[in-house]
Amino acid sequence: MTKTQLIEKVAQQCQCSHAQAETVVNTIIRSTQKALQRGDRVELRGFGTFEVRAYDAYTGRNPKTGESVEVAPKRAPFFKAGKELKQKLNNG
Repeated sequence: MTKTQLIEKVAQQCQCSHAQAETVVNTIIRSTQKALQRGDRVELRGFGTFEVRAYDAYTGRNPKTGESVEVAPKRAPFFKAGKELKQKLNNG
């Protein structure tokens, strides 16, 4: 499902305009992004949890040349599916 398809689905379910549905979807996405930037955890019951994980710097290897490469520390988003979502995927 793309963002556009999600907006269409929200508009249908809420019986609202495309513009209103787009505002809702964009607000949810922006709010989630801002919370993750602050280091907060975002939990959507029945769906899953978004959080930021920090990774330390390490020495990697360029697979093409075999040469060592220093990889800088970084933060990355992580999603963990909730119990209810897992059950729906496995039990139809």
